[in-house]
Amino acid sequence: MDDTKINAIIDHFELQGEIGDLEIYGSGHIHETYRLKNKQADQPDYILQKINHSIFTDVAALMHNIETVINHLQLKGKSAASQDTLSLARTKGGKSYYQHADGSYWRVYLFLKGTKGYDLIENDKQAREGGRAYGQFIADLSDLDPTKIHEILPNFHNIQHRLNQLDDAIARDPENRLKDLAQEVDFVKERADRMKTIKQMGDTGKLSLRITHNDTKFNNVLLNKKDEAQCVIDLDTIMPGYIAFDFGDAVRTIINTAEEDEKDLEKIQLNMGLFKAFADGFIEKTQAILNEDEVNSLSQSCLLLPYIMGVRFLTDYIDGDHYYKIHSPHHNLQRAKAQFELVRKLEGKFDEIQQTIQTISKKHHATGNS
Repeated sequence: MDDTKINAIIDHFELQGEIGDLEIYGSGHIHETYRLKNKQADQPDYILQKINHSIFTDVAALMHNIETVINHLQLKGKSAASQDTLSLARTKGGKSYYQHADGSYWRVYLFLKGTKGYDLIENDKQAREGGRAYGQFIADLSDLDPTKIHEILPNFHNIQHRLNQLDDAIARDPENRLKDLAQEVDFVKERADRMKTIKQMGDTGKLSLRITHNDTKFNNVLLNKKDEAQCVIDLDTIMPGYIAFDFGDAVRTIINTAEEDEKDLEKIQLNMGLFKAFADGFIEKTQAILNEDEVNSLSQSCLLLPYIMGVRFLTDYIDGDHYYKIHSPHHNLQRAKAQFELVRKLEGKFDEIQQTIQTISKKHHATGNS
């Protein structure tokens, strides 16, 4: 990125101190993210992001969602000063984002010093804190009217929509890749009906529509130096949804002993201790708002979310790798295979997962933890 352009963009925001160093930051797949280091030690650092406008086409709606959620969390006592919620810097025109002359969109967050995100969890304490963070996040938003939040990415976790997208990519096969994918396509088709369970529960009114995060990878929770949950970040996918989506997507990254794109499928195993710790923290903070059907949906979500991600990675691979950033020609296929292997492992432990969730739910219901 041209430093002159970056400096010109930064100049449109009301920032304290004087920005010195600029460095690429984070491990996200979607946006370009930079850390802005302040020359003055007593002034804050910032996170500058170029919003991926090809994915988030309605930036005004996207930023409305983020502002609405941050404002609601502040009403619950969270603040930038205590670093338990994100804080947006305003432009000199008072907006939460800036559009450059070239059509690109930019935003700035306050950098939360002393916090750390983990791509892989190291111990039960971190897992439980991640569960408590996401559970508290959902509980805090449970009294915010879902109609105030735009569905910024329609059908994001709609499994029927994702299967339709895959079918469309298969029918077109623009890169002539389908001939080598019979095993992966068969895997998807064999499980398609079972994976529609949560959608069917929602369609029949058994699950409450809530405001959910929808991208609950563990690295979207920041922990402090004591490994205590500090802040939930990456609010781009905040939308109305089912609580199972957030639980299952978090478990997808927490229970897996390997990276999301692990090449050696034998390294993909399940850490049930981390799963139990996460589930305990999540249910502790949500038990007061969960209904029985929502509790029952949590186990199925552990299969659904890695399955959905595998379908999405496979679809993008067949379609020519347009959605996710890739680091090698077969990266999306590698990701899909890893997610499908995770589904297989989870299927083998499904009864234990289901029983663990029920036991934890009964425990917290009995003690009244919230």
